[in-house]
Amino acid sequence: MTMTDPKTALQPVDRVEAGTRLKWLRDMMLIREFELRTMQAYQEAKIGGFCHVYIGQEACAVGCIAAASPDDPVITAYRDHGHALARGMEPRYAMAEMFGRIGGCAKGKGGSMHLFDQRTHFYGGHAIVGGQTPLGVGLAFATRYENEVLKQGAKRVTLCFLGDGALNQGALHEAMNLASVLELPCLFIVENNRYSMGTAIERGTSVAHDLSTKAAAYGMPFHQADGMDVGAVYNVMKRVIDRARAEQAPAFVEIKTYRYKGHSMSDPQKYRSKDEVSEYEANDPIRRLAEAMIASCDLAEAAFKAMSQSVRDEVRDAIAWAEKSPEPDPATDLYSDVVHEPFGPYGPTTPPQMCDHEPGALPEDE
Repeated sequence: MTMTDPKTALQPVDRVEAGTRLKWLRDMMLIREFELRTMQAYQEAKIGGFCHVYIGQEACAVGCIAAASPDDPVITAYRDHGHALARGMEPRYAMAEMFGRIGGCAKGKGGSMHLFDQRTHFYGGHAIVGGQTPLGVGLAFATRYENEVLKQGAKRVTLCFLGDGALNQGALHEAMNLASVLELPCLFIVENNRYSMGTAIERGTSVAHDLSTKAAAYGMPFHQADGMDVGAVYNVMKRVIDRARAEQAPAFVEIKTYRYKGHSMSDPQKYRSKDEVSEYEANDPIRRLAEAMIASCDLAEAAFKAMSQSVRDEVRDAIAWAEKSPEPDPATDLYSDVVHEPFGPYGPTTPPQMCDHEPGALPEDE
């Protein structure tokens, strides 16, 4: 995979002020610190089940979501922490969910792979490979129906993220076919980090060197972005989203990126060399943006250090808050949130604690 020379300048970002790029930087730093602390908590057995961290791919979620409107639906697969945070979920609720606590975004019942925040139009976190893609098409159908039939709201676009491993799942191809036939505003965004679990994309995907063929098969426009450059991602996605919103039509986007850690916390990573990982780490999207902003005098080194400390403090706070949140009570919580209305032993569905607060607002400490 050809990557941009890490010494070259970032691509120019159209009409984006320094304050906006500063937010991108902090969002990526927050995701990185959250994931580092997640790994530590997992190793301390505070987090159970499967856990897939997003380290290295931060520019993908941040650049894409920055280009979207706040009410555009977003849906993704199981490597979902970064998307949830980029979309505006507070780290406290995300970390509590990882810990399996009642204060989590899904009351501790979903865990790492099933983060969800209806307030910010973030619809998961889905563990079945490619399983989120038909749901993404459904979201796109719903938004168009609301706009055109019910005359409610503005035109929206659905961002449906998937990994390169999902390219070989039948559900994706059915979803793309339906989106094309019905002309639905669903963007299929492939975060191509080169490996589906431990299998290199070249070994498991046909025409892996040219994913535009996947889009061509369903008559969709194809776009590509350097996922190690948040400005490049934003530049591409802003144009793609604007066009899809105006035309109410689907598109296929490949974002070339790389994950520095294993597929999951249990991955020994024997399928790639340390030199390969180091090569991509030299192209780190956080460092590239920080160095570019410091060089252009849009960010002072002291301010960057202060931001780093602020991010660390915020994630430490999330850990502490999650640890204080109680575990679900099997006597009551095992049978709740199964069905919407009470039925037999099953209690009604109730919103999680975070729904008591607007996005960005934090609950009072106990």
